[in-house]
Amino acid sequence: MTATRQPAVAGTFYPDDPAELRTAIERLLDAAPETGGRAPKAVVVPHAGYVYSGPVAAHAYRALARDAALIRRVVLIGPAHYVPLDGAALPTVEAFLTPLGRVPLDGAACDALAAWPGVMRSDRAHAEEHALEVQLPFLQVSLRDFAIVPLIVGEARHQDVADWLDVVWGGAETRIVVSSDLSHYHAYETARRRDRATAMAIEMSDFSRIGFDDACGAVPIAGLLAAARPRGLAVRRLDLRNSGDTAGPRQRVVGYGAWAFN
Repeated sequence: MTATRQPAVAGTFYPDDPAELRTAIERLLDAAPETGGRAPKAVVVPHAGYVYSGPVAAHAYRALARDAALIRRVVLIGPAHYVPLDGAALPTVEAFLTPLGRVPLDGAACDALAAWPGVMRSDRAHAEEHALEVQLPFLQVSLRDFAIVPLIVGEARHQDVADWLDVVWGGAETRIVVSSDLSHYHAYETARRRDRATAMAIEMSDFSRIGFDDACGAVPIAGLLAAARPRGLAVRRLDLRNSGDTAGPRQRVVGYGAWAFN
C-alpha cells in the first residue's frame, strides 16, 4: 500500500507550482460574486482545467469558505473516467498530495463506507482520476484543517449513492462536494439549451431527467438530490456557463454548473 496518492493532473489541469497555483485560485475566488446567506451543506462543481471551469467552481468554493472555521470533513464524490467500476471505490492511501501539500483522509469515515455493499477499495480507480483531484487545491485555499472522504462512482443506482451519503452525512463539520461537468462537445447554442434543461432538472430535484449525456456525474448528482430531498435542502444555482464563455472556442464546448444545497 502506498501511503499517499500523488497528483496526476498537476501541470495540466492546474498549475504545478505552489505559488502560481495559490495565486490562481485566490484570483478565481476573489472574482466570484459573494452570494450571501448560509454556507451550503453540499455543492455541485465542475472538474475541467481551471482555465475553463475554474471561474464556475469558484462560486461554490467562495460560498463554502464562509464556514471554513467549522468544516473538518469533506466528502468528495465524482464519476469514474478511466477505470470501469461496479459500484464505487475508496482508496487505501492515507492522504492525497497536491502542490499545496498533503490532504489526509478521514480513516474512520472511509472504513464505515467500505463496509457497505457496492463500495470497494481501489487505488487504481483513483490513480489517474481528475474529477476529485482538481477540487483539492480549491479546498486547501478555501478551508483550514480538514480531511476528505474520496469516493469514485461507476455503475451504481442513485439510491446507492444516497445510502452512502447517509453514512457520512454528519453535521456542520461535514460538507459534500459532487464533481460533474455537464454536456460535452456540442456547438455553443446547443450546449446552452441542453445545460439549461439539466439545470432545471437539478433545481426541481428531478433526477429522472439527468442522463450521462447531460452530466458525466449524473449518478452522483442524482444521489445527492435523493439524499437532500428528505432533509428539506433547497437547491440554488450559483453559475451556469460553458467553455465557450470562459476560455475556449464555441464550435465544441463543455458545460459547467455550480449549485449550492442549503
